[in-house]
Parts: sequence; structure tokens; C-alpha cells
Amino acid sequence: MGVLIAVLVAVAVVVLIFAAASVRRVEQYEKGIVFRFGRALPAVRTPGLNMIVPGVDRMVKVPMRTEVLGVPAQGAITRDNVTLTVDAVVYFRVIDPMKAIVNVRDYPNAVSQVAQTSLRSVIGRADLDTLLSDREQINLQLKSVIDAPTEEPWGLRIERVEVKDIALPDSMKRSMSRQAEAERERRARVIAADGEFQASRRLSDAAEAMAATPGALQLRLLQTVVDVAAEKNSTLVMPFPVELLRFFDHANTPAAGTAAAAVVPTGAEARDVVGSAEPLGAPGRVRRPSTAHEPSTANGAGTPQPV
Repeated sequence: MGVLIAVLVAVAVVVLIFAAASVRRVEQYEKGIVFRFGRALPAVRTPGLNMIVPGVDRMVKVPMRTEVLGVPAQGAITRDNVTLTVDAVVYFRVIDPMKAIVNVRDYPNAVSQVAQTSLRSVIGRADLDTLLSDREQINLQLKSVIDAPTEEPWGLRIERVEVKDIALPDSMKRSMSRQAEAERERRARVIAADGEFQASRRLSDAAEAMAATPGALQLRLLQTVVDVAAEKNSTLVMPFPVELLRFFDHANTPAAGTAAAAVVPTGAEARDVVGSAEPLGAPGRVRRPSTAHEPSTANGAGTPQPV
């Protein structure tokens, strides 16, 4: 009786060990590939508890999550012969676990090597301006180049490729800095010239409006006086009003015309006045015309007579 119980206990222990060895747990983010005597079974094990034959079957778990793979910095030459260093990051995941295990060994390393060579190839076909300004296009090209040899034969899908950093030589950085500074200076000059042009147009329109309305000029003058008076200046010089000068000019014009008409000589008097007028520079003196009754000196020069 004791021997039977020992045998039963031994059998139970063997069964438990066999059951424990045959149970495999597959996580939600994994798929299981079972190899029986070295041959892969077509059925892919799903997440949960799965049974295998101990000693006969071997299960390989393949993660189905998106994996992130950093591409080491690569030295490359652009299409316009600029040497630079570029690194990137690749996001991929397994879509066919059978191909990822059977068709390629160490698929993360394989993806890394393909990404490095593809990165150099894409950088060599692009120029520096495209790399700096249009990274989205470079990322799409990298994705298509890396995805071509990995999706169909290896069962991998490249979801995203991002260029992280582009390291330029110091000489190129200085050249780009000078170029950017010159561009900013050019824009500043264009903006300043445009502002001066617009200001001159506005000033011209304002001058035309003030010329059409004389009162506006006086209002502008008063406003200027108020602005100047607000400062700390103690002396204020006011110009003589132009309108007052115009008023006196219009008032004196008729009177001057009447006086001129009253003193204009006619006939022989006009001739006498013209002939007796002295040259300019001797105002206040009038010489009468010489006659035959006036005496002369020995040398022919007449003695001037007082007026």
C-alpha cells in the first residue's frame, strides 16, 4: 500500500512538472512562434496560456509593439558638396512575426544598418538648403527608402523616420551667420525706405490739404506752438504771420498806384527831369541843365552852383 502511494505521488509530480514545462504565457503585446524539431509551425500563438510539448517544441516570443531605434551619427556629403554629420531615429514594428524570426537574424540590428546606409544615400541626393528648411521631405524619403527592403521580406513596417540633428562645420556656420545678417540688414533698409516713402506721400497730401485751406496752416502753427511750449524752453520765437503781410500788401497796392499817377511828369518836364537826374549813388542832389548864361572856368569846367 505504501509503495502504491509512493508511485502515485511520483506520477503526480511528473505530471505537474510536465504540465509546468508545457505551459507558456504570451503577453498581450507579443506573438509566439513554435518550432517543433526545428521546423516552424504555421500557427502563430496568440496572447494567453499556450501549451507546447516539452523537449519537442520551442517557442520564440516576438514583440509586436513599436520599437524605437536610434541611428548613430553619420558623416555625409550633400549634393552641393557640403560635409556634415546627421543622426536620426527610426520607429518600426513587426507586422509578420514569422518573417521577422525566420527571414532575418537580429532584425533590430538589420534595421539599424539599413537606416545608416539609407541616411547617407538620401543626404547625398539633397542640398543643404533642403536639409535645413524642408526636413519633412527628407523624413518621407528616408521612410520610403528604409521601408522598401524591410516590409515585404522581413515582415517589418517603418512607421516614422526623423532626422534629429544636423551638425555643420564651423566655417559653414560662420558663412550662414554672415548671410543671415546681410539678409536682415537688407530687410531693415527696405522697410526703412518704404516707411520714408509712405511718410513723404502723407506729408505731400497734408501739404496739399493745408494749401487749399489757409486756416489749417494757422491751426497747425498754433499746435506746434503748444507742443513747443510744453517743453522746458524759456524762449519762444514766433515768426511774423504771413496773413498779416498779405493784408498790408493788398492795402498798400491801391494807394501806391494813386501816388504814382499823381507825380508822373509829361512833355518837356519829363525830359528835363530825365536829363537832370544824377547817377545812382548820389541821392538827394539834382543838377540843373547847363545854359549859355552860366560862366565857365578857364579849363572848360563849370563851377557848380548851389541849388
